Amino acid sequence: MGRPLLDVKNLVKSFSGITAVKDVTIGIEEKSISAIIGPNGAGKTTFFNLLTGIYKPDYGQINFGGRSLLGLSPDRVNAAGISRTFQSIRLFPGMTVLENVMVGETARLNMNLVHTLLRTPAFQRQEMRVRQKASDLLRFVGLAGKGDELARNLPYGDQRRVEIARALASDPRLILLDEPTAGMNPQESLEAMNLFRQIRDELGVTVVLIEHDMKVVMGISEHISVLDYGEKIAEGTPEEVRSNPRVIEAYLGRRAAQESAQ
Repeated sequence: MGRPLLDVKNLVKSFSGITAVKDVTIGIEEKSISAIIGPNGAGKTTFFNLLTGIYKPDYGQINFGGRSLLGLSPDRVNAAGISRTFQSIRLFPGMTVLENVMVGETARLNMNLVHTLLRTPAFQRQEMRVRQKASDLLRFVGLAGKGDELARNLPYGDQRRVEIARALASDPRLILLDEPTAGMNPQESLEAMNLFRQIRDELGVTVVLIEHDMKVVMGISEHISVLDYGEKIAEGTPEEVRSNPRVIEAYLGRRAAQESAQ
């Protein structure tokens, strides 16, 4: 294997003396689908927040595509090629679905204030391009024809899809999905898994997800990293993680592990 697209080494983050992420080293291969799992409070979302510049690490390295991301603000991390969704849906409820996706293209726009205020021909051409791209992304995630609806009026599962479309709008090389199937029924989760594969296979985007649904994790992930109290305790293929004694005991539980193996 060559150099990972995302190469995280010895990452540490503490809050008021409590270590949320403890010496975590993880490599993510390009155009792969990986998962970060562990119980509540394991440090998973904190890990994503460190990757995207929301938190600054106390120690460690974060390299993406051979470039260090340390010290970059969230917008600069996004411009570098990493986008994400959040555990709690963060749409603009009073905006249309199309407008929500268009917001995700902000990092790629090249217009100054004068062009925007005067709505110059160059601004109008770019606006048309942004609208068309947002429409294409809605079609890609299965929401064709829903662009004019208010985001608040969509069912929960569709709102998740809008978030994913918005994250894809910035043309990322890596997308981080924080519990993307939370609150979905089994059919919606299955459709989401198919969408994650399409993102990787058709768009060439590397996918990393935090997920509690073990059927989703084991069914789609090529590589899994397991956190416990901020420390990585296991990693490997689904088969390796499923049979790891520490994972079975501390995270899946024996019964859940047996069910996931069926």
